[in-house]
Amino acid sequence: MPLTERRIGALRETCRSFRIDVLKAIYGVQSGHPGGSLSVCEILTLLYQALMNIDVAKPDDPDRDRLVLCKGHAAPMLYRNLIEKGFLPKDSMSTLRHIDSQLQGHPSNHTPGVEMPSGPLGIGLSAAQGMALGLRLNGSPARVYAVLGDGELNEGAVWEAAMSAQKYRLANLTAVVDYNRVQLDGTTDEIMPIGDIEGKWRAFGWNVIRVDGHDLAALDAAFATAKDCTEGPSVLIADTVKSKGVSFMEGKAAWHGKPLSADDLAKAIAELGGEN
Repeated sequence: MPLTERRIGALRETCRSFRIDVLKAIYGVQSGHPGGSLSVCEILTLLYQALMNIDVAKPDDPDRDRLVLCKGHAAPMLYRNLIEKGFLPKDSMSTLRHIDSQLQGHPSNHTPGVEMPSGPLGIGLSAAQGMALGLRLNGSPARVYAVLGDGELNEGAVWEAAMSAQKYRLANLTAVVDYNRVQLDGTTDEIMPIGDIEGKWRAFGWNVIRVDGHDLAALDAAFATAKDCTEGPSVLIADTVKSKGVSFMEGKAAWHGKPLSADDLAKAIAELGGEN
């Protein structure tokens, strides 16, 4: 069943507070990736807080859903969601990127709730595909989600995985491309134009769903459509905005991995309706 308007409203407020918490954590350590963390906020929050079958009391449940954050630099938003689900202590965001912290710069499988480490771009979809194939062989109803960056599509390994996922008709696999059109050094058009992104995935045999990646109701419907597809894997091309929610950061490559100053943080929090 689609999420109710009331539930969508609550999730929207959750996203607002998560954005603030992530920016505070990145400011506190003066290191991290705000741009991609903010652009993927609604995608991760909807999956973790509303859609995925995961239970902190049964972290090794063989029938749990899995999520691979292929764009591992967006780890701060992943961690904030894991905290909300109870996998990590409530005050852990203040330890982001600290030595010996469970919240390293990129996800590690030493961190509760993380399915696999992801730092090098291009490897996540292959790993997610392996999980999906294993689950199907075991007769599990679980689903696997792989969240990729659009700059990550420069990696040839992504397309090898895309080709083989369709060969095995992995209908229990859903990829999400965080299509914010900005990567480390500039726009995706400047660095390596992707061209017809929908056509490319369709050419590899995937069920392609275009969606506003910040519209929680639209995302909910898109994930439901993907779940209903039984012929093979689905991919959501999620149109997003780099650094969504903070106007002076939005769409700018400079904020891919740039920490905030005290003034930046104050302005960002004010825009998001929070308190310093």
